Amino acid sequence: MNRDDETSAIPTGDPFVTFDAWFAEAQAAEPNDPNAMALATATPAGAPSVRMVLLKGHGPDGFVFYTNAHSRKGGEIRANMQAALLFHWKSLRRQIRIEGPLEEVSAGMADAYFHSRPRVSQLASAASDQSRPLADRGDYYARLAEVEARFPEGSVIERPSHWTGFRLAPTAIEFWLDRPGRMHDRRRFERQGEGWSSTLLYP
Repeated sequence: MNRDDETSAIPTGDPFVTFDAWFAEAQAAEPNDPNAMALATATPAGAPSVRMVLLKGHGPDGFVFYTNAHSRKGGEIRANMQAALLFHWKSLRRQIRIEGPLEEVSAGMADAYFHSRPRVSQLASAASDQSRPLADRGDYYARLAEVEARFPEGSVIERPSHWTGFRLAPTAIEFWLDRPGRMHDRRRFERQGEGWSSTLLYP
């Protein structure tokens, strides 16, 4: 059987260093949204759901995204503060799975990110009852017009209290690297106190 390499190409050290390296390569190679990630949540009864969100910050303390906490995912998060993330970079043939508990970011951090967004995005978020039934698109546009009237051009748009961010603090990170013949390279890291242990996994 043909083998392209006998050893793992995934470093055994700090998984955040490897994440940073892979993420930088994705930012250079992916044509669209290299920070897109699948976010998996579950209801208190254990029913899963998944959707794409955008990574908006990361570091040793975790991975940050923002959302409407009144949405379906927001409700699931508030009821069960555990989640999983998946990055899949098709152009690089790599993926990273991340698991762990969630915590809400500070109001100051949510304010700072909300006001860094384009004005139209701030208005759209303030007007939306995300995930809730909408009888007609015109109803949403009417609400958007109301918000625009409340916050005229040049004024500061107030961040809705239910629009916030969450940080996933990883307890496990798994790297997957495609190889020919389905002989993929997989390494899983698990948090051990202040450090990490890692092991290779069968493809």
